[in-house]
Amino acid sequence: MTLTAAAVLVPLTLACASGPSGVRQPVTGVDWRVDSLTAEGTTRQAPATAHLRIGADGIAAGNLGCNQFSAQATVRGDRITIGDVRATKMACAPERMDFERAFARTLTTGTLTARTDDGKLTLTDGDGDVVHLSRGAPE
Repeated sequence: MTLTAAAVLVPLTLACASGPSGVRQPVTGVDWRVDSLTAEGTTRQAPATAHLRIGADGIAAGNLGCNQFSAQATVRGDRITIGDVRATKMACAPERMDFERAFARTLTTGTLTARTDDGKLTLTDGDGDVVHLSRGAPE
């Protein structure tokens, strides 16, 4: 019984990030709507379709702003690494495509630091680029 409980609790611990109060909040298994992206000193509002979900199965999937995507994801505490993105190849308006390229680059440049706070998730890459997300599916 103890071994079974430990097997269940370890993935849950790995799938959380600390908020300012130190309370661990889930990152995996949550539909996150992308609000904005600050990359290379420029903040872009996300298209309404942009979203991300990291499953307990190690798959990150969602929409980059125009195209659907999926990738392998590793979550360890407040650190998330997303592998090579596989995406559909639709073309959209230039501003959506610009957002999509910047979002995909930020997700995959290395290990992201996750921080949760009151239904919000912030992902920061090693270059200081930041993705702001909110709990909930895109509208």
